[in-house]
Amino acid sequence: MKEISNAELNVLNVLWQKSPISASEVVAQLSKNNDWHEKTVKTLLNRLVKKQAIGFEKQGRSYLYYPLIAQSDYQLKESESFIERLFSGRVAPLVAGFARENKLSAKDVEELQQLIDTWQEENKS
Repeated sequence: MKEISNAELNVLNVLWQKSPISASEVVAQLSKNNDWHEKTVKTLLNRLVKKQAIGFEKQGRSYLYYPLIAQSDYQLKESESFIERLFSGRVAPLVAGFARENKLSAKDVEELQQLIDTWQEENKS
């Protein structure tokens, strides 16, 4: 998968929420938080098509866009890349840093504990 910029990710997030949708619907969604011109959004859509991150189908005189990559797959790829680059592939230092800075909520800790418990259960000898 080719590198996706932050601006392109904003477009993908819209498509992950609802698709297929037209370029004008993407523009409308993005205009709530950005002051991007319609031409900018269409450029981003075209870039994502070229990167094979999204597809489209022609419907009448317009195009409907939809993601070709799942949000969970993208998140996993980016998470692994981030952890590899900054923590030599180790997750523990990342979590420890959040814990030290009190950035983990009780819910985060509970979810992490459930993940660890499940992992331990599945990996018993």
